[in-house]
Amino acid sequence: MHPIQQASQHPVTPHHSQHLVGGSIIDAEGREIPITEQMIQQACRELEQRWQAARQAP
Repeated sequence: MHPIQQASQHPVTPHHSQHLVGGSIIDAEGREIPITEQMIQQACRELEQRWQAARQAP
């Protein structure tokens, strides 16, 4: 069986959307803001939307 297919058969435990992923960003005022899983998921959605729009552009 292909490794990707094997991985898809294992149960996936969803994480709380505010689960910290171990990094931080510094905002314009110099404050440290922890990066959450929700922030990463939002960034991925935005990238996917932009990628799709770029593929459809003439």
